[in-house]
Amino acid sequence: MTASLSALTEALLAAAKKAGAEAADALAVTGQSLTVDLRQGRLEQAERAEGTEIGLRVLIGRRQACVSASDTSAATIAALAERAVAMAREAPEDPTAGLADPSQLTAIRDGDALDLCDPSPEPAAAALEAQARAAEAAALAAKGITQVETSASWSRRGMHLAATNGFAGGYARSSQSLSAVAFCGEGTAMERDWAGEGRVYGADMPAAAGIGALAAERALARLGAVKPPTGHFPVLYDERVAASLIGHLLSAINGTAIARGASWAAGLMGEPVLPPGMSLVEDPHRPRIGASRPFDAEGLATAPRALVQDGVLQSWVLDLATGRKLGLASTGNASRGPSAPPSPATSCVDLTQGTQSREELLAAMGTGLLVTSMIGSTINPTTGDYSRGASGWWVEGGRPVHPVHECTIAGNLKDMLRRIIPANDAREHLSLRVPSLLVEGLTLAGS
Repeated sequence: MTASLSALTEALLAAAKKAGAEAADALAVTGQSLTVDLRQGRLEQAERAEGTEIGLRVLIGRRQACVSASDTSAATIAALAERAVAMAREAPEDPTAGLADPSQLTAIRDGDALDLCDPSPEPAAAALEAQARAAEAAALAAKGITQVETSASWSRRGMHLAATNGFAGGYARSSQSLSAVAFCGEGTAMERDWAGEGRVYGADMPAAAGIGALAAERALARLGAVKPPTGHFPVLYDERVAASLIGHLLSAINGTAIARGASWAAGLMGEPVLPPGMSLVEDPHRPRIGASRPFDAEGLATAPRALVQDGVLQSWVLDLATGRKLGLASTGNASRGPSAPPSPATSCVDLTQGTQSREELLAAMGTGLLVTSMIGSTINPTTGDYSRGASGWWVEGGRPVHPVHECTIAGNLKDMLRRIIPANDAREHLSLRVPSLLVEGLTLAGS
């Protein structure tokens, strides 16, 4: 796989030079996937896909253009390069466009140390169907569940990146997942919830029956939901939705948003954005984790670093172009696909965990909202004003007393993030590890 992708990137670079490009980088990606979906006890879909995509970015001075194709013939590669060069000659100048200097490139050219690809053979469709049926059966075994939808999938993907500055490297990654959605109730009182798991190695997947049973348990718990009262209350974001809060912070410190002046965090470098004692650390080198990567999409080294240290913002998330716009060095966070130039993105990120369990935080909050599901989003990226639809449980005396739905949570992210209190329940295998988070004094709009 790697050898053929390497040959494709070499051919793309050679064609780009022949067409008149001054510099170029090329990306070749190949993948196979298999998905089996069940609905109401019947096989709804069994789909296998495979293919190869190629992408070429050419530069003429400070002008650049990107092209891509799924045909890898020599004629297509030549035509692709000619088209890219013609486009670049007509493109506006971008003073931040350009490849990395050879001195910036990492010596690491593969992902072997990160164990990102399961060497096991591709599973048979029948094996994935058996997993989906096991999850379905476990969910239907719960009294009150009327319908279940399950999906089992597997994928393997390889990539190779090469550039005229001398970089050439690639690696493969794999994933396997299983999810179940359970339904209960009737008419306007119908409720649904889900459970799902995914791993790099199929052998690391938890039992299918447990996933189905958890989906059923969550769905049944939502029966009889009502709107919560309107007012100012503490809100505990359950671990499965708490990562969304940190996701808003990661978006705000992304170099693209900062360079455009469209981020509520723009003036907060060196200022508190989280409570004292809390850090947000990126570690791209966690083995067997899907978002890990040995180098970025511009051939720069990736390395662990603190985005937030002891509550204080330390760094933006930058690729070469956004770094140049801000007068800073890249942080090794370039990411890209075949059809677009690099842009900044994080890999594996950890928020400092607390010392209390979720149940202990519930007891501390007294009366308020435990959020287990969120829908919709109205986030002002410039001001940080926050408004999201939510459902979950109403809490009184530190205990969940009944399910709630159709409510809106409102606040401002700058204030919310500085008040979070973390639990200790983050799941180890996730790329974004965030525990349940308690936030005091949010506005709820319910009944």
